[in-house]
Amino acid sequence: MKIYVDADACPTVIKDILFRAAERKQIPLLLVANQPLRTPPSKWIRAMTVASGFDVADDEIVKQCELGDLVITADIPLAAEIIAKGGRALSPRGELFTQDTIRERLNVRDFMETMRASGVQSGGPPPLHQRDRMAFANQLDRLLAQVK
Repeated sequence: MKIYVDADACPTVIKDILFRAAERKQIPLLLVANQPLRTPPSKWIRAMTVASGFDVADDEIVKQCELGDLVITADIPLAAEIIAKGGRALSPRGELFTQDTIRERLNVRDFMETMRASGVQSGGPPPLHQRDRMAFANQLDRLLAQVK
């Protein structure tokens, strides 16, 4: 199992949780972003900078992800592609996207995108709270406990 992070929008506190988990479980962690990222020195953690552009980082993650890998992303279409490849997708808020839930999440995302395109102000996601960090850490621990 490898962990991939859609790192451009991933909160620093979530990256820190992932850094500690990768070291503790000795699991490869790859952060993919459109800009250079700082990572702690580790043989388990590395960062990849991809060209700027729409979905370039997402495309790289999909290309590299294999059956059973885990992707950390809030991007619903990326999560859907990962699930279709047999991977797992976890949001930085601790929501595990599954085959059963991803279609509904895509529908809601598309509806909200249509509303924004028509001029409705939706604000955006709420700030990341301590309960979100705990939900993420707990879900990550459950997933990593399944790794041999």
